[in-house]
Amino acid sequence: MAQLPEKATHQQTRAFNLQLVLKAIYDHDRISRADIARLTGLTRATVSELVMDLLNQGLILEVGLGQSTGGKTPTLLSLAADSKHLIAIDLANDAFIGAIVDLRGAQCHRISRPLENRSGSHALKLIYTLIDELLDLTDRPLLGISIGTPGLVDTEEGIVLRSVHLGWDNLPLGQLLEERYNLPVYIANDSQVAALAQYIFGEEPKSPNLVAIKLGQGIGSGIVINGVLFQGEGFGAGEIGHVTIIENGQQCRCGNFGCLETVATEHAMLLTAEELAPNYPGSILSEQLLNQEKITSIGLFEAYRSGDELASLVANRAAFYLGLAIANLVGVLNLHNIWLIGDITHFGEAWLEEIRNSMKQNALPVLAEQTQVNISALNQDVVILGTSALLITRELGLDLAR
Repeated sequence: MAQLPEKATHQQTRAFNLQLVLKAIYDHDRISRADIARLTGLTRATVSELVMDLLNQGLILEVGLGQSTGGKTPTLLSLAADSKHLIAIDLANDAFIGAIVDLRGAQCHRISRPLENRSGSHALKLIYTLIDELLDLTDRPLLGISIGTPGLVDTEEGIVLRSVHLGWDNLPLGQLLEERYNLPVYIANDSQVAALAQYIFGEEPKSPNLVAIKLGQGIGSGIVINGVLFQGEGFGAGEIGHVTIIENGQQCRCGNFGCLETVATEHAMLLTAEELAPNYPGSILSEQLLNQEKITSIGLFEAYRSGDELASLVANRAAFYLGLAIANLVGVLNLHNIWLIGDITHFGEAWLEEIRNSMKQNALPVLAEQTQVNISALNQDVVILGTSALLITRELGLDLAR
């Protein structure tokens, strides 16, 4: 016989009610105790007791008087957004980005440090350096540290199971940071927290179901279903970058051949452009290669927008394979909202249309017609936003997504 769940203890009930009250205050710029009681269903006496607890913790403030409805003039409450800070870090690019963030997700300080050596030990040392520098930039109590990293991540244990880009295998990053800094630490896949950020902070109208595809040094996607981040049973849901897209294609850094990342990342496109440049002597990119040894990302974007033949060939080839990968997601998930995030989206609307066309050609037409593929407005800050939301949700019990 299945064991029945145990009755909640008084302490558990109080903690839950405290989260209800804090969430009500978080969701409103200013709110009275009476309105909190109406929203939560708690008695006024219970609300008053819990509000006093939050005031003593410094998490909320009394911010003035509201309008009287005939009785005593209510005192309004608001979140003390600057009462605590958190450290949010993005490891997904050539430079590690870290920020001091307040309880509303606003960045108080931001620094970036180049990753000059992708060996696992060097990357770890750079994280320590980044956190040490950020600690010197705040005088507020810290809620914790949250990190978005490329690779397969066991979020519950804080272990980076595999990161091709950073050379990590089974790295207990969460444990290492907790022992070093004596703070709560949360580690998650960068594309997954990007999806969380898109759901919470992204464009209106919001949908409870979406896929966010992060395009950078690697390619990954995050999935939100019914307002909840879906990570899969092994935390690898959305790992589309290392799915074979071309039979007998180039070898990927993961060891397999023909992965999506071998044709559709910024690095892959630049390599392809350089390889093909001798065949296109009149191309802007060929001239760029002659003048400065390498083709740059900015040069590739500008050449594409000017209609350069080689740039169009390279970018549209990548767009075709991205569209093919999206078609597979459409067939498996049938989610109607897909967002593209990352520097590669600077190719713009013409490139996006190539992706959409490829998706429509390779997916069941009735499903493809229902699917919207768009470029997100979040871009640069998406991982910082997502990791911040993850930490605030876990540490304060605030479900920011609802």
